[in-house]
Amino acid sequence: LGECSAAKTPREARAAARASADARARPKAGGIARAQHGQDERVVNFSAGPACIYEDVLAKAQDELMDYGHGTGMSVLEQSHRGADFMDIRARAEADLRKLLGISDDYAVLFVQGGASTQFAAIPLNMSFANPGKEPRADFVVTGSWGKKAVAEAKRIGVQANVVATGDNKSIPDVSSWNLGDAKKTSFLHICSNETIQGVEFKAAPEGISVPLVADMSSNFCSRPVNVNDYGVIYAGAQKNVGPAGVTIVIVRRDLLGKARADTPTMLDWSVMEENDSLYNTPPCFSIYMCGLVFSKLNDMGGLGKVEQINKAKCGILYDAIEQSKGFYNCPVDPKARSAMNVPFTIPAMPELEKVFVKEAEKEGLVNLKGHRSVGGMRASIYNAMPTQGVEKLVSFMKDFQARNK
Repeated sequence: LGECSAAKTPREARAAARASADARARPKAGGIARAQHGQDERVVNFSAGPACIYEDVLAKAQDELMDYGHGTGMSVLEQSHRGADFMDIRARAEADLRKLLGISDDYAVLFVQGGASTQFAAIPLNMSFANPGKEPRADFVVTGSWGKKAVAEAKRIGVQANVVATGDNKSIPDVSSWNLGDAKKTSFLHICSNETIQGVEFKAAPEGISVPLVADMSSNFCSRPVNVNDYGVIYAGAQKNVGPAGVTIVIVRRDLLGKARADTPTMLDWSVMEENDSLYNTPPCFSIYMCGLVFSKLNDMGGLGKVEQINKAKCGILYDAIEQSKGFYNCPVDPKARSAMNVPFTIPAMPELEKVFVKEAEKEGLVNLKGHRSVGGMRASIYNAMPTQGVEKLVSFMKDFQARNK
C-alpha cells in the first residue's frame, strides 16, 4: 500500500483536516486575492444581498463582540433573548426604526425570521381568509422575479391571485391600465417596491388604491422617506440595506391583525408575534442588534431625507456613465423606473466581454458585479452602505475597460 493509504491516528487525522481547511481558505491564483490590495484593504462589494454594511457599524459590533456594552461580560450572541440587555436592544431598534420612517402607533413593527419569501405565504394567510365561506382573493402587480414568486406562493395556499398588471421587466405599467379586482372581494394589492434582479423601482406608492396596499421593500427599505400610512403592510429582508441576513421586518397596520386563517402556523401569525413583542421564540438576536446599530446611524446622518440625497447622487454617477458610454454599455430599464439600489447593465455589441469585465473588475477589488443568473450581464447593487467612492471607482474602471475594448 502507498503512504497515502496508511491509517492515521485521531490526532494525525485532525491535523490533516486543519491543513486541508487552511489550504481551502487561501485565495486562489487569479481569484479575489486581498493581497493584491493590501491585507487590510476591503473590497468594494456590489453584492445584491447579503450586502455591504457601514464600516463604522461593523467596527462598533466588533468592539462589543466579546463584551456587549463593556460591562455585561458576554456577547450579544450569548445573551438570553428574554434578558434585560437584549430586551433593551430590541426596544431601541424598534424605536429608532419608528423615528426613521415616522411609524405611528397605528402600526405594529415585527422582527421575524424566514426572509421576505416566507411572507409571501404569511401575507395571504393573515389577510385573505377573514371571511370564511368567501373565496380568498388578492391583486398583484408583477414587475419582475419577486412579484412572480409572491403570486405563485399565494396560489399554493388557495388564494385566487389576480395579476392586475404585468411589466416587461424594464418598466412599470401605468396605474390607469391596471385591471383591479372588486374592492369588496379583494383582500389586498401586492407590489414589489424594488425588483432586485431587474432593477425596476416604484418611486412612490400607487394612487387610487381602495384595498390595503402591501409592499415588498426588501431591496429599497430605508433608502428614502416613505409615507407608511399609504400602506397596509410593508415587509423587508434586512440583508440589503439595514443589516445582515437573518431577520425580516414587517410593519403592519393594527386593524389588519387578528384575521389569520385558523390553521395558520403559529410562527406565521402576525398577531402572535405582535402580542409577544417578536419574542414568541428565540429571535435572530444578533441580526436585530445589527439592524439597531444601522437605524441609529441613519438617524444620526440626518434621517432618510439625507440618505435619499446621497443615494440619488450615487446612482446618478453610474447611470450617467452608462449613458455617456455612447452605447458601449446599456441599461435596459425605462429611465422613469430605474432603481436607485440595483443597476443592471450590459455590453450589447460584444456580450462576450461581459465575463471578462467581471473577472477584470474582481482583480481591481470590485466584486460581485455578475448579473443574476436569470438575466445575465452585470449588476451593481449600491445600497445605503455603498460609499460614493466605491461607485466612482467602478465608473473609472468602466471607462478604462471601454477604452481598452473598443
